[in-house]
Amino acid sequence: MQQEPFFTLDAYHIALAAVGLIVVLARWLPRLVSEREPAAAPLMILFGAGAAMLIPGLPDIPDPRETPEPWELVSELTVIVALFGSGMRIDSLRPWRKWIPTVRMLAIAMPLTILAIALLGVWAAGLTIAGAILLGAVLSPTDPVLASDVQVGPPHEGAEHPVRFTLTTEATLNDGLAFPFVYLGLIVAAQGFYPGEWGVDWALRDLLYRIVVGSCMGWACGWALGKILFQIPKESALADTGSGVIAIAGVILCYGSTELVEGYGFIAVAVLGLTLRRIEKEHHFHRRLHDFSESIEHALTAFLLVMLGMSIPELFKDLSWTHVFIAVALIFIIRPIAGWVSLVRTELPLRDRAVVSLYGVRGIGSIYYLCYAGTHMQFANETQLWSLVALAILLSTIVHGFSVGWAMDALGEKEA
Repeated sequence: MQQEPFFTLDAYHIALAAVGLIVVLARWLPRLVSEREPAAAPLMILFGAGAAMLIPGLPDIPDPRETPEPWELVSELTVIVALFGSGMRIDSLRPWRKWIPTVRMLAIAMPLTILAIALLGVWAAGLTIAGAILLGAVLSPTDPVLASDVQVGPPHEGAEHPVRFTLTTEATLNDGLAFPFVYLGLIVAAQGFYPGEWGVDWALRDLLYRIVVGSCMGWACGWALGKILFQIPKESALADTGSGVIAIAGVILCYGSTELVEGYGFIAVAVLGLTLRRIEKEHHFHRRLHDFSESIEHALTAFLLVMLGMSIPELFKDLSWTHVFIAVALIFIIRPIAGWVSLVRTELPLRDRAVVSLYGVRGIGSIYYLCYAGTHMQFANETQLWSLVALAILLSTIVHGFSVGWAMDALGEKEA
């Protein structure tokens, strides 16, 4: 019997070591030059791409264009945990006037962004109408995962600066609100651009019913989970055990239940976090719930970003200068102008308005939406869409990740 070599250099173990090394380096290296919170996201993507090109023996990463299911599963779980955590961050919902910038960003900036990207996709990239609508929906939301650096702090920290409050609440709610436009892209791909045939059905089902059901389910689940955690039984409340795993259990229960009744699960888990935070709001367990869910979010995000980086050499094979133009236009022109227009005549000072307009980070949510669309229908422009979205995510994490610390410092920290 022939003896196997002592050092087998198994591809799986090489991959584990590479991922671990990339995450450690991405979190540690920025500390050598700055005391700020490390801008790890762009480094994870870049190091992942470098590892794919330079380290021999790495196993092939599933191509999200051909095998979107694992990407969809991991990105979906990452986003729902992040949305719940974002909702839990908000210490105070009042006064209601501080929601005005958020409402305007959701009702004005987001549709303008979708429209501008879609038009640019048709005009510059030659996308089909369905592909252009999907591209607009995929790239319109501010990501709740990678935008954590511009969000308010954990529960009970207070000092919720108006800019941080606006970006947090926008990122908390706009992922679910992008879903109607994802469905719109799917409908147009299947039935053609004939609004007279499907417009009413889309408005009533995808725009009205699913949003209302998602909001109601989130409130109901938050109320029920709050009772179970803090009030029943009063003498031996579950919150006294200190187990943070209940956060993930509640999120999964709420998300799954909402999807079963055809509501938007993303909206439900965001409302779940906002609602649960109002129950026994001074209880220390809220911080434990948030910290536990945040740890899971960070782990999933790191894994997904490294995998995205390792896939970039393959995804970028179809990259063109048109894609670069659209991605740059999104980050530096479309989002800033749409945000600025939507915030006209609000109470935000000019500098605050500029930061809110600029820091619309693109990330994990875009991966999920594109994977979701890919598992439900074959798009004519799918290869182009992946190249463009991957570039937009990379560019956004670099520009926003390395500049956000200075932007936040320039604002000062006044309470809302």
